[in-house]
Amino acid sequence: MRPVFARAVLLGCVLVIAYADRAAACDVRSAKLEEAIADKSELREAANKQTVRDLRTLRDAAIVLDTYKFDAECVRLMAIVTKLSADPEKTIERGDTDEDKAEEVMQARKPKVVPGIDPEKPR
Repeated sequence: MRPVFARAVLLGCVLVIAYADRAAACDVRSAKLEEAIADKSELREAANKQTVRDLRTLRDAAIVLDTYKFDAECVRLMAIVTKLSADPEKTIERGDTDEDKAEEVMQARKPKVVPGIDPEKPR
């Protein structure tokens, strides 16, 4: 009976270590982006809405990368988000705030309608 218990404990330890490693791989929540936005007055200004949108878009991209198991890319992207949100003045100063360019990007993000196919109807 003793070897079975030892194996169970060993298996449990391996699973805990494996889960801890995976959880630590890309922790999107650790960047605390929403808290940074709430804490930094520069990011709450109306003139900097595009910067905040960009930060949230990058965070969302990291979530997608994490979902598809691109751990290294997710970690790198979250490092960028953390760096950008830590120093909003520098981020805003460095960023491209061209509203026309932002509008073009927003238009490119909209799904295109294919003639004859109802996007609301499952295939």
